[in-house]
Amino acid sequence: MRQNGQPSTTAHDIANYFSQAALPSQQETLGQIVVEILRAGQNLNRKTLCTKLLHRVEQAERPEEQQHYQALIGLLFTR
Repeated sequence: MRQNGQPSTTAHDIANYFSQAALPSQQETLGQIVVEILRAGQNLNRKTLCTKLLHRVEQAERPEEQQHYQALIGLLFTR
């Protein structure tokens, strides 16, 4: 496969993949938060998940992170 007239190399393809996959998937993020909640001995419910996600939105350093967490908050309120 060629992009911009240059042949694609394996190293280049791998670098592109990781640059595009900087944020964890939604399932991974929710899994991490669920583990945090359970290890803290808290009840696992929508309110606790939402609180953790809101805290992460506040702590996010990049707009992409904020969007990622906001999308997860949106999932909590869709049916």
